[in-house]
Amino acid sequence: MSAVTQIVFIHGMYMNAGSWAPWVADAEARGYTCHAPSWPYHEGEPAALRAQIDPALGSLTFGAVVDHLKAFIDTLSERPIVIGHSVGGLAVQKLVNDGYATAGVAISPAPPRGVFCLDPHFYRANFPHSNPLGGNKPVIMTPKRFRYTFCNTMTSQASDTAFEEYVVPESRNVPRTSRTKWARIDFRAPHVPLLFIAADTDHLTPLSLIKRNVAAYATPAGVLDFKEFTNRSHFICNQDGWEEVADFTFDWLAKQ
Repeated sequence: MSAVTQIVFIHGMYMNAGSWAPWVADAEARGYTCHAPSWPYHEGEPAALRAQIDPALGSLTFGAVVDHLKAFIDTLSERPIVIGHSVGGLAVQKLVNDGYATAGVAISPAPPRGVFCLDPHFYRANFPHSNPLGGNKPVIMTPKRFRYTFCNTMTSQASDTAFEEYVVPESRNVPRTSRTKWARIDFRAPHVPLLFIAADTDHLTPLSLIKRNVAAYATPAGVLDFKEFTNRSHFICNQDGWEEVADFTFDWLAKQ
């Protein structure tokens, strides 16, 4: 494991590569070579992307995101460590499943096909961007909804500041297609070391959902670990205290 020197960071919905900047700086200080590719139609400054939305964004699917990541990884000199958040965490599971990683860290991952959740917060937080009546137009997050879905443990002021700095428009077809064959995981397949991280107060991907996701690996065919962080929301990678999550992640990687 010590020979692996490259990390690919994978953002989730409503974010882009800029959301990983603090983690990239931390990892580079530890000697890693880091990459944080934005999804298609997500490259640029968030404020500019919100001001001028590319209508082609609405056609983006989860499968296209994974294909984009695979094509990027194929340009590297080695199979990297992959670290992802939210839908990026689901992409980590898929990349691990398909042999594109030497280790994976899925932080607050969206559920793969066949993993369900009964938490009412999950439905309230997810319905607006997967609403089948919403058509294929890109969906725009609002500061109010961002606080509920991402930043519910933070103050309104802190949430609004984070919104301005990080939030970009999104495709409704990414979450819709994450429930199809493109997000199927073979839970019995041999896999490289895989760590799941959950936030205890997450509305978008509740703790119970992450535990169901981990439990789906009924017969682990590789290292499979789980860590819960308290008093954290879905914004776990960027809210105050993100350093503790990053330290745990990098310490875990060093042990593999």
